[in-house]
Amino acid sequence: MKIELDTIYGRIVDHLRNGTTDAAAGVLEVPAHHFTDPGHLARELAVFRRLPLAVATSREIPDSGSFVTRDILGIPLLIVRQKDGGVGVFRNMCRHRGGKVEQEEKGRKPFFVCAYHGWSFARDGSLRGIPFDEQYGAFDRGCRNLFAVEAEERHGLIWARLEASEDGGVADFLGEADERLAAYGIDGLTVFMEQKIDLAINWKLVMDGAIDVLHPQFLHAEGVGKLIQTGAAVWLDLGRHGQSYSARKRLARKLKAGEPIEAGWRYLTGNLMIFPNMSVIPTPDHLEHWTVWPHLTDPGRCHVHIRFLTDPERLTDEVAARINRSWEILRQAATEEDFPMEEMIQANAAAMPGADFLYGANEVPTQHLHIQMARELAALG
Repeated sequence: MKIELDTIYGRIVDHLRNGTTDAAAGVLEVPAHHFTDPGHLARELAVFRRLPLAVATSREIPDSGSFVTRDILGIPLLIVRQKDGGVGVFRNMCRHRGGKVEQEEKGRKPFFVCAYHGWSFARDGSLRGIPFDEQYGAFDRGCRNLFAVEAEERHGLIWARLEASEDGGVADFLGEADERLAAYGIDGLTVFMEQKIDLAINWKLVMDGAIDVLHPQFLHAEGVGKLIQTGAAVWLDLGRHGQSYSARKRLARKLKAGEPIEAGWRYLTGNLMIFPNMSVIPTPDHLEHWTVWPHLTDPGRCHVHIRFLTDPERLTDEVAARINRSWEILRQAATEEDFPMEEMIQANAAAMPGADFLYGANEVPTQHLHIQMARELAALG
């Protein structure tokens, strides 16, 4: 990591001194209907379903029998820590008449019971009990276990693949991003706070806003724009995924003043984008962990899940206060500036779907999302 710090830091310093930035080969035009067309959304959802998706953090289910429930792309999931320490992910759907076998968002239970007719299921998804079982005749109970979902635990996250695939595991999916995600140590972090927000915005516009390195100076002139230097960024292409780095303004000020500076992450801000819908943004006290979920039928809607993850061993009152201040800065920027702007863009795309949006060569992080989605769609045939 020291070698990489020196490299990234050196590139950022060169950009600040020369008025340059990492750039794509050219501009990219994205049709506005990619943000408004239900048919295009349906094809994107097919891409989502065939990829591993981060659906929970490991520390959310620390002990045997602890669970969380999530609705992911319209599929209710039950995520349970197993007796052997592994993870089971199942469709939260009773094999009798389709009710949810668990209605709480989280907890710890020895087994799960459907409230409709009392069918019960063990932590491993196996059918445990049937009231009035004599009324169902002789049948193989194993054929009525909960539907299992392909899942894997890696780097402190639980990944689920909603459709069976012969592709490799999560390590293969992450590729060059695997080691970078591991370096964040998410397996040792707890959820300090989380926010779940429904928005009248296409999911890609929210992802664009999270990784856009050009807008802080303009949209956030009185907030984040005072902290982050616009127009001097480094982009690492990691195959499906990517990582961007920008300079904090105090680095630019020190360079301009000719002050000696020792390379350090405190002068940089970064965003690891895991395709298609996850961002991990490190800060001194916590990690911002974003997942942005498309709506099932409406391309003009999405659901955003933001978690602040932190090391419980370092969580003093002072650290907690700083994290809360960070949330207030993010809340103001996102809810009062980013999201309203993205709603405006969404409305304009819907009003003129024949137009296109232009991504400049200096917008390489946001170009990447759309280029990669185009590759995935082409692979679907």
